[in-house]
Amino acid sequence: MKLVFLGTRGYIEPRTQRHFRHSTTLVQYRGASIALDCGEDWLGLVDDWRVEAIFVTHAHPDHAWGLKNGAPCPVYATSHSWEVMRSFSVMDGRTVEPRRPIEIGRIKVEAFPVVHSTRAPAVGYRIGAGRVTIFYVPDVVYINDRGEALGGADLYVGDGATIVRSMVRKPGEELIGHTPIRTQLTWCQKEGVPRAIFTHCGSAIVAGDRQAVEDKVRALAQERGVRAEIAFDGMEVVLR
Repeated sequence: MKLVFLGTRGYIEPRTQRHFRHSTTLVQYRGASIALDCGEDWLGLVDDWRVEAIFVTHAHPDHAWGLKNGAPCPVYATSHSWEVMRSFSVMDGRTVEPRRPIEIGRIKVEAFPVVHSTRAPAVGYRIGAGRVTIFYVPDVVYINDRGEALGGADLYVGDGATIVRSMVRKPGEELIGHTPIRTQLTWCQKEGVPRAIFTHCGSAIVAGDRQAVEDKVRALAQERGVRAEIAFDGMEVVLR
């Protein structure tokens, strides 16, 4: 399985050459290729991806609004996301049902509900190809059925909005926001996931000192027996 991090920036003002576009990741395996999310600064550029399908985690601008003018391939999203995206010019929109796997070539994708937003309910995707399994969740407070979502995974691709500062809020009856990298690394430790990569980078990463940020994340990971790194635009990872 090959991952290509086309974009790694969250919904923030700061941007650098290293973190320029909204988070989008390609998953490629034996001739099949899918994209995960399509934020608004990808509008008009989707045709260049040449993928068989696009999977949307949730309908926030930095994850879905690049699809406003449609896509050259099927787009998969939950019924909640399609309610928000109903005005988009997507010709082949398909509904994702939680815990019902979808196969694109030899890539298997399974959605797991996660806590992130009440207005735009989100999912994370457990993706398997060959002997490799990853879990992709760029915006998250909490993963429902975390043991099943992460169990046996080789790699966790998570939410880089914040490193140690909590961005979790409770304006009503439910939690919303972003859980810090430190906590997500603890999830990996508890569920036996050996490696983590963080995308959807927030201001602390994008506008921070690169070396200091990488050292901090690496130290937090080592304390938990996990390997960790920060994704950047154009980064490629091959998992065997």
